Amino acid sequence: MSTALSRTWEHAVVTGGAGFVGSHLCAALLDAGAAVTCVDDFSTGRPENISPLLERPGFTLVQADVSEGLRIKRPPDLVLHFASPASPADYLRLPLHTLETGSLGTRNVLELAHSARARFVLASTSEVYGDPQQNPQDERYWGNVNPVGPRSVYDEAKRFGEALTTAHAETEGTDTCIVRLFNTYGPRMRGHDGRAVPTFVRQALAGEPLTVTGDGRQTRSLCYVDDTVRGILAAAAHGMRGPVNIGNPTEITMLDLARLIVALAGSSSEIRYVERPVDDPAVRCPDITLARDKLGWDPQVRAEEGLRRTIAWFRGAGTEE
Repeated sequence: MSTALSRTWEHAVVTGGAGFVGSHLCAALLDAGAAVTCVDDFSTGRPENISPLLERPGFTLVQADVSEGLRIKRPPDLVLHFASPASPADYLRLPLHTLETGSLGTRNVLELAHSARARFVLASTSEVYGDPQQNPQDERYWGNVNPVGPRSVYDEAKRFGEALTTAHAETEGTDTCIVRLFNTYGPRMRGHDGRAVPTFVRQALAGEPLTVTGDGRQTRSLCYVDDTVRGILAAAAHGMRGPVNIGNPTEITMLDLARLIVALAGSSSEIRYVERPVDDPAVRCPDITLARDKLGWDPQVRAEEGLRRTIAWFRGAGTEE
């Protein structure tokens, strides 16, 4: 299986490095022997996500908003752009910040990578496919996105980021890669961030009803964070431009997910149906043929195991966030 070990990095910059996925990336890169500069404005990232890394050799924290500019003292050879509100609770609360991070922020981080001749990886999302009319979604699918709906600030910020990254590669010769992440979950998620897994886990552990939207038949494809990080670093190491889907191709309905979490948590919580959000996708499933063929990557952690680890983390960390 292809891994990030096929290419080593001396110094990686991770924007959004105090966030959920970003903090796991920082740790993985340090474990691989790279120096890491974590950039975060803490608008959604949390200090506790990176507090175990602060004393590790080679780790540097820079508090900055990438949309306002970015100065890094040591030139990097890898830049991973993960700065962005990513949960519904965050991007609905911070709509302009989300758009500025995806546009001005992406431009600034691209310019950093270009000037340093570094490899640049953009964290895009399955949300670029919108409410898809094709299932599963492969990278050739253009999507079905409402540009003025409530989710548009996030969807369009990421779509613009992809266009800007592509243009930078073609006009400036910047070494870029686009990874489209699907429904990543695991430790360090926030219980109130609006996404299904942390919401259900928080509710199940508190003995509250699990709030399933609509009739619960809409599907998602859950990828455990360790698998997502392996896929991201494999794409970085490969040299491909992408876009490439990184996700788990096994679909699960929201109702089945809620019931599974109740069972794994040993909870007595009931299911309560609530109104489904506007533009909520009916299906979400990646075609990962490209990642399998080019990167030798496949998710390894089954949903039951990943959810057990996530539930255990929430039990230990508390669910008040």
